[in-house]
Amino acid sequence: MKPANGTSIACKGAVLAGALLFAASAMSQNPYGPLPAACGPENVTFNVPDANEIPAQKPPTQPEPGKALVNLIQDNGLWGGVAGGEHQHYTLKIGIDGAWVGAYKQNAYFPVSVTPGEHHLCANVQSSSSVGSLVALLHFTAEPGKIYYFRTRFIAGTAPQTPPYIDFDPIDSDQAKYLIDALPLSVFHANAPRPKK
Repeated sequence: MKPANGTSIACKGAVLAGALLFAASAMSQNPYGPLPAACGPENVTFNVPDANEIPAQKPPTQPEPGKALVNLIQDNGLWGGVAGGEHQHYTLKIGIDGAWVGAYKQNAYFPVSVTPGEHHLCANVQSSSSVGSLVALLHFTAEPGKIYYFRTRFIAGTAPQTPPYIDFDPIDSDQAKYLIDALPLSVFHANAPRPKK
């Protein structure tokens, strides 16, 4: 069946192409929708200086009275802290119970004090590119006086057939202490929230 007006097909084609382009653009920004409740606000970013720019500091090694200590460790392996790691220069933001508690990049760690009870953790790549939609989640129940260790690994650029992703898991305390002894403490500063679009 032949259409009566060739112009209407061209217009419909242009509208369809525009809709597809808009959908592809929206999906590349965040294919999974808004960040989960465990994360912090989407418009908060962190400035994380390189480890060699940070003066040596002694972080807490024991929980505060009545609280638990959570050590968050970024371990991207041997190539995580060098320029050859294609995507390993990204900053990872860490959220607990809906608030960002810190960030790190290029193999580092930082401790956080938490109250006893169930907590929900989030790791999110800080980026305006498509990797900014990557999120990893976990939960645990904190007991007073206990120390917990969690490791993130951002896997990207290691093989063309492997899409980037974040691993976020509890880690054995012996391995965690070994990494903490070898890695720098992350020092981070939250930037003023960007206005929502």
